[in-house]
Order: sequence, then structure tokens, then C-alpha cells
Amino acid sequence: MPRPKCCRQIGAMPGKTCFQPEGAASSSFDEVLLTLDEYEAIRLADLEGLYQEQAASLMNISRQTFGRIIKAAHRKVADVLVNGKILKIEGGPVSMKAEEPVRCPRCRRAFSPDCNKHNEMSCPHCREHA
Repeated sequence: MPRPKCCRQIGAMPGKTCFQPEGAASSSFDEVLLTLDEYEAIRLADLEGLYQEQAASLMNISRQTFGRIIKAAHRKVADVLVNGKILKIEGGPVSMKAEEPVRCPRCRRAFSPDCNKHNEMSCPHCREHA
């Protein structure tokens, strides 16, 4: 069983979440899903021009993980451009940087409510629901 993915921090949600070839009906084309962490990796490395080490630090991940994310993102974007597919941006284990930490009512420790799969905010320290 693979290890669960660590939560990756992103700076902002994309303004547009779907791109498709001009004049195409969305039902007639294959879709490629670009996750929010892949979108953020492309934004930081390709648009902002940051080195992988700097971008990885901003996303709160290792440089090696950033390298794997950006490689997957580049492959997906190339597939979309070369093969004329629809690109959708959504999902992935991410949290927004601007989120304020929440205090647990039981142990009083602060934590970020990121990456909860079921929208439950549980304290990672004592597992109490906040």
C-alpha cells in the first residue's frame, strides 16, 4: 500500500480551471486532469522562474518531490497541446498558504486544516475534531 501524499501548499487557486481546443465540443475530446499542486509547480517554475529548490520550499515539499510533480505536469500539458485534449485543473492534496491555523479545543495546539479528505477538521496531535 503506497504512503499517503503530503499536503502541498499553493499560493492561489487558478482563475480558469478548464481549457479546450478552439471550436471543440467538450464531449468529443479526451480530458487531462492537472492537479492543483501540478498547476502550482508550473506557475512557480515556469512563470515565476524559480529554481526547484526555491519552489519546493514554497510548496512545503522536498526538491525531489517537486521534480516529480513538475515532470508529471509538463507531460500532461504537452499531451494537451500536441494531441488537442481538454485540460481540467482540480483536486490534489493541497492547502492554501493564507489559511490561518486552527486551535484544537482539547489540546490547545495550533494546526492547519489542510488536506482533510472528508472536510473534517481533526487535530493531528490528539485527533479531536475541531
